[in-house]
Amino acid sequence: MLQKDPCQKQACEIQKCLQANNYMESKCQAVIQELRKCCARYPKGRSLVCSGFEKEEEEKLALKPTSK
Repeated sequence: MLQKDPCQKQACEIQKCLQANNYMESKCQAVIQELRKCCARYPKGRSLVCSGFEKEEEEKLALKPTSK
């Protein structure tokens, strides 16, 4: 049996907010932040809806210059 995604509710709230605001992401920053908080509470790979944020973080780390 599949477990329910722990951050699914927040992902749905983002979709509702975007639809209500003509897909203007700037109007939904608070809801997006709530999803980021939810994703931070769970280990990597636990939430499918968090996979986009996880990939974003990996890309940021890969682009960060190494200091010597």
